[in-house]
Amino acid sequence: MDSLTQIALGAAVTLATMGRRTAAWKAVFWGAVAGTLPDLDAFIDHGDAMLNMVLHRSSSHALLNLTLLSGPLAWLVARLHGEMPHLLRWWLALWLALVTHPLLDAMTVYGTQLLYPFTNHPYGVGSVFIIDPLYTVPLIIGVVAALVARGRDGRRGLRWNAWALVFSTAYLGCGVLAQQHVEGIARASLQSEGITAERVLVTPAPFSAVLWRVVAMTPTHYLEGFRSLADGKDQSMRWTRHERGAGLYATYLRNAHVQILSRFTHGFYRMNEAGGHIYITDLRMGMEPAYSFHFDIGTPKQVQADTAKARQEWQRPDLETALPWLWRRMWALDDGPLRPPPGTGPTTPAPTATPAG
Repeated sequence: MDSLTQIALGAAVTLATMGRRTAAWKAVFWGAVAGTLPDLDAFIDHGDAMLNMVLHRSSSHALLNLTLLSGPLAWLVARLHGEMPHLLRWWLALWLALVTHPLLDAMTVYGTQLLYPFTNHPYGVGSVFIIDPLYTVPLIIGVVAALVARGRDGRRGLRWNAWALVFSTAYLGCGVLAQQHVEGIARASLQSEGITAERVLVTPAPFSAVLWRVVAMTPTHYLEGFRSLADGKDQSMRWTRHERGAGLYATYLRNAHVQILSRFTHGFYRMNEAGGHIYITDLRMGMEPAYSFHFDIGTPKQVQADTAKARQEWQRPDLETALPWLWRRMWALDDGPLRPPPGTGPTTPAPTATPAG
């Protein structure tokens, strides 16, 4: 999740755990620090754009490592504030603030290596978008209410914070249920059109859990469709079909970058060749024709020899047209797309989009 959300969650969790045992501002401050610490790995440059991506949520987000860190951090905080009698409570509070960070990250689709070093499997439920105000704002309100409360109102402020945590957690649960609901509709739609999908991915469109994006992978293509919770019960899904570059994968499957991204994305990627270079794209984050993680992995000769470093090339959407489209589609005011949503397009030519079926 975004940094503000992680700060708010860390602060809220620590505040709820410490209660009135310490000043609210202390709990909020150190909870925010603990909620931020795992993401400091974003400042590490591994010398390769793709490695920077896949190693972002690895050792710093491992539950074991954060558990080991929580003890010394709790001792430091308790000693600094002269609250050694509350050392165990500080340990519990800061441990919760640390481990809820990767657990929340794992609810997004990115990929979080929770069980590192035992496995580097990237866990990602994909039921919440990386920025979701409906999750974050209640946490901020609860923390602020606890900070401004004084005297007898202090308990009321802590109750506000507790209810904010309950609401935000329940919201995550509702997101999982909505995701499963949309996946059932998507699979039924694919089956009705005679499309056999190897795997299906369902993730929320930006900023809410009302509109959902679906990606279905076949041996030669990938299909993209959208489903809003506001769509009519009998409203069918529409799909656009795109080449996934199966031939390129067969040619370059031994390349390290191809292997890394195919594993990290759980198979939701595409490959294409343009301008004498080979490109590989993570299909999970973004939407046609713009994706967050689009990599140039070199010329065919370099890819075959595995000698080039990956370069990330941003594919930014045209927000002036994309955001209004998302809003209309969210509330079922636009039945599309039979074409890709509006955007500036990728820095390299995108695969040709055709209606599925």
